[in-house]
Amino acid sequence: MKILIKKATILDPSSKHNLQEKDLLIENGIIQSIKDSITDSEAEIIEAKNLHLSQGWTDLNARFGEPGNEYKEDLNSGMKAAAQGGFTHIALMPSTEPCIQSKAELSYILHQSSHNIVDLHPIGALTENRKGEQITEMYDMHQNGAFAFSDDKRSIANASLMKIALLYAKNFDGLIMSYSSEAKIADKGQMNEGVTSTKLGLKGIPALAEELQLTRDLQLCEYTEAKMHFSTISTAQSVNLIREAKAKGLNITADTSSYHLLLDDTLLESFNSNLKVKPPLRSTADIEALKEGLKDGTLDVICSDHYPQNIENKKCEFNIADFGIINLETSFSAANTALNGQIDISDIVEKLTNSPKGILGLDSQIIEEGNLADITLFDPLLKWTYLEKDIQSKSKNSPFIGTEFTGKTIAIVNNGQMSRCN
Repeated sequence: MKILIKKATILDPSSKHNLQEKDLLIENGIIQSIKDSITDSEAEIIEAKNLHLSQGWTDLNARFGEPGNEYKEDLNSGMKAAAQGGFTHIALMPSTEPCIQSKAELSYILHQSSHNIVDLHPIGALTENRKGEQITEMYDMHQNGAFAFSDDKRSIANASLMKIALLYAKNFDGLIMSYSSEAKIADKGQMNEGVTSTKLGLKGIPALAEELQLTRDLQLCEYTEAKMHFSTISTAQSVNLIREAKAKGLNITADTSSYHLLLDDTLLESFNSNLKVKPPLRSTADIEALKEGLKDGTLDVICSDHYPQNIENKKCEFNIADFGIINLETSFSAANTALNGQIDISDIVEKLTNSPKGILGLDSQIIEEGNLADITLFDPLLKWTYLEKDIQSKSKNSPFIGTEFTGKTIAIVNNGQMSRCN
């Protein structure tokens, strides 16, 4: 298969072609040529106004329902959604039924997704059945394809268990990904605690719940001298805590979701259950702090926090609706719309490429002749509207339906395959 990409601005600081407009010829999954102009009558052509090109994007925080909840999202529909959103690599959280906690589940995920244009990188459960009581056989999972370990949206209440897990993972350079929320303080909360929650009469989830758990885990990282990644940071004080910890030299990284950069808690006055997420949408002051954290490198990655929910779990009373939204298809566009004019597009792309790949330990495929073609193509200025009919995910639980975004993916190339986006 030959693919000819015409007049694309390359965004890859590791490449000698960075910030240059070039043609690229790809054959059998390899970048054969990068020149000012290439002609090949046999190649399938990708061209678009204001076309940009980077290394393939990596998402650090997504959930597919398979196995167990295929009616919400199966591997095939999840990978289609990822491709639609411009992602060639997905870190898959272990919250399936059964959860990903042994060689058997890892093998199933890896086998089912092999030879696809999107590469799946399964995250193993940190504790057995994600109950927070007994750590899993992390080393065995590490040997069989687990890229990191997490209990997903369940924080580890037992500090001693987390300390043991950090020391255990440290022995084989394993990575623990932590969701910060002190369960007793966040218990039964529906949205961010603040003026809007008081006005609506909804039980709030205070910023303190995130910050207490984060403070404890940062202290455990310092004590054990182990590494840890903090998922979906959402409050201004959390950003400050991570900034201070990095200044002290702790071996930590952190991400925030793209939708937390664009949506604030006042939107819940609509009682739209598709805005019910975990961590909750926060205040505009928190959003500004998240943006500043991305600017100065405190926050390393922008993730989708893709969380499919079927219609029965969302089209119901707000208090009983499940948390989560789908966001793989809109993640880049939401981030780019929120950050447009505030953070350079090269820096946004860095949060989707080299930073998450480095955290997972994936090889970066630099945009150079002779290298594998692992590429995302996009237009950072294109305005478009997200429509329900275009959704590739099985679930439709998105607050963005009907939203006009700035920035859209055009196509991806990976594993010798090409997929155009709608």
